[in-house]
Amino acid sequence: MTIFLGQIAFLGQGRMGVPMARRLERAGYKVTTWRRGTGVSAAAAVDGAELVITMLSDPAAVREVLAAALPGLRAGATVVEMSTIGPEAVRELRALLPAEVGLVDAPVVGSVGPATDGTLTVLAGGLDGGPGTGDVPGCREVLSVFGTVRELGPLGSGAATKIAVMSALVPAQVLLAETFAYGEAHGVDRDALIDVLSATPLGTLAERLRVPSAETRYSLAHATKDLELGAWEGASMATAARARLQEARAAGLGERDLTAVAEHVGAGPAHRAVPLNLSTIPATNGFYSHAVRVGDMLYVSGQAAFDEQGNLVGEGSMTAQAEHVFQVISRILADQGATFDDVAFMRTYLTDMDMRVEYGQVRRKYITGTPPASTTVEVSKLFMPGLLLEVDVIVALRPGGR
Repeated sequence: MTIFLGQIAFLGQGRMGVPMARRLERAGYKVTTWRRGTGVSAAAAVDGAELVITMLSDPAAVREVLAAALPGLRAGATVVEMSTIGPEAVRELRALLPAEVGLVDAPVVGSVGPATDGTLTVLAGGLDGGPGTGDVPGCREVLSVFGTVRELGPLGSGAATKIAVMSALVPAQVLLAETFAYGEAHGVDRDALIDVLSATPLGTLAERLRVPSAETRYSLAHATKDLELGAWEGASMATAARARLQEARAAGLGERDLTAVAEHVGAGPAHRAVPLNLSTIPATNGFYSHAVRVGDMLYVSGQAAFDEQGNLVGEGSMTAQAEHVFQVISRILADQGATFDDVAFMRTYLTDMDMRVEYGQVRRKYITGTPPASTTVEVSKLFMPGLLLEVDVIVALRPGGR
């Protein structure tokens, strides 16, 4: 095996990044660590690095940091993306990075303890030498510092496998939380129930929920994000689990360990109005949620054309802004198992009614069946200078579905 002797830049020093970077240093590698908010630019952190590792919170954070790092990336370097961001985001990164920079997707299974001990499972994609994949000598050896490396195929396969794994493990923990709540409601001793479950294939997960962890090893917010990334129409159990976790996150448990879901489920009836804020769309300013679900109805806030950094998208172009708005709405709908066919009402605000033709051309790309009830009005201005439109919708969801 070739020994990697070059410089490594490790971007992200959160719960997982800190112990992982320390393992590289203890193994004798030359490592530069970086975290947001330190005043050092990402471009400066990756300057001269042959291997750039990212371990960040979500797709938006990875895109933001790597976009900022672009001026410092050297030709021939390889980016190893180890966050949980899903295969679609990996493809977006490949398009973002220069052709002469390789990319490997290598998310991990395991939390803070395994990251410290070097017993993570590394799910590596893009190690097949195909176009745009990473081929730095010693890449596999570097990854093995973190644990067992499983080479899964072309670019994106590691990210897809990670989402698939979490789509099983996270709902199982939510199911057990509901099991404990049922037992408590019927006078079943919690420890006795866990003892019985411990003799079944669910034993390990049941033991984790015996006493919710005081330390955040895998945050409830990250678990929710992972299920949001894995949203697809056939995922009925993951959908129900995601709704439970979204409720718990809205109740303020996001930074607690995932095991806190047992506390939330046992607390009583769920909220009737469940705020939904996806990690795959620009964050709100904290004064509203992107959508709120009430039963089988979904109320989507007015969506406008701005990116993850709050910057205007498509300045001066109704077509570009409308495309952005409808793309964001489509992601919100998909998260709840819906499409534009499920939209019951659409309201559009235009700053110039003379642009309604351009807007209508984009709308017809997404509203292809019988159109919903709708209202279009002209307003003098919207909340951000340069915005040309804002669209909100009301959606009828499938009974019992997302």
